[in-house]
Amino acid sequence: MIEAISGLSAAFGLSGSAGLNAYIPLLLVALAARFPMSDPLVELQAPYDLIGSWWAIGLLAVLLVVEMVADKIPAVDTVNDGINTIVRPAAGAILFAGSANVITDIHPILALGAGLLVAGGVHATKTAARPVVTVTTAGVGNPIVSIIEDVVALVVSLLAIVLPIIAALLMGAFLILVIVLMRRWRRRKMLA
Repeated sequence: MIEAISGLSAAFGLSGSAGLNAYIPLLLVALAARFPMSDPLVELQAPYDLIGSWWAIGLLAVLLVVEMVADKIPAVDTVNDGINTIVRPAAGAILFAGSANVITDIHPILALGAGLLVAGGVHATKTAARPVVTVTTAGVGNPIVSIIEDVVALVVSLLAIVLPIIAALLMGAFLILVIVLMRRWRRRKMLA
């Protein structure tokens, strides 16, 4: 029972992180599937084990650099979010379904759908919040918010691999914080 809860928590944490930045959790899972060499932290089942191949790791590293640079530039970050409307939910679906403990207990289609919804929901929240940041800071706050999103994605992804239940709770708390901040901004806008 504990193993199932841990596996589900890891799946939710990783797919939630993918909603912020698709390539951070994918790259961390790929590296965790490779290291340590004698007993990897993550055991991916076929076909998800392809994520741990060296060519996939290299590709994910390049895509991560492109994503991180593009997301820090005002106007380019909007185009980047548009492109990632497809990429982030897909990454979340793969990460959710690829979790070793989850794929054996949950039907793959259900797991893919759950990951798609979790990552898509986080991405939709991020996409809705970003224009608020752009308007209130004249675009200056976008790189700062992007760095915070990347740090949250990194921390939640690491926790999802090492301490999955804490990762799921942290991701939920982050989403609640974003929603509360958006509501406050809307109230201020309506009062002004």
